[in-house]
Amino acid sequence: MLLFAKGLDDYMLPCLWKQTFNIDCMGCGMQRSISLILKGEFVAAFFMYPAIYSLIALFSYLLLHLKFQFKNGHRIIFGLFLLNISIIVISFIIKTFLTN
Repeated sequence: MLLFAKGLDDYMLPCLWKQTFNIDCMGCGMQRSISLILKGEFVAAFFMYPAIYSLIALFSYLLLHLKFQFKNGHRIIFGLFLLNISIIVISFIIKTFLTN
């Protein structure tokens, strides 16, 4: 798995938003964060992209809900969605406007 993660770094997509406007987008860092998780660097992955673990929880629960049709699954998915949007927007604001 570590060899796969090292090879993955060579094929990361560039951020067109960052290349065009010279500022990070709200998704900048997600690919590197996934790469860090595959390398076992879990804390570094969180600091690279704070919403990574809540996104993993959202997509995992979404797949389980599609398979098992939980009774109130749609409410939990909506709550996880709001949580993720909040984390992404807040971390973007902090990274863009409050740290420099």
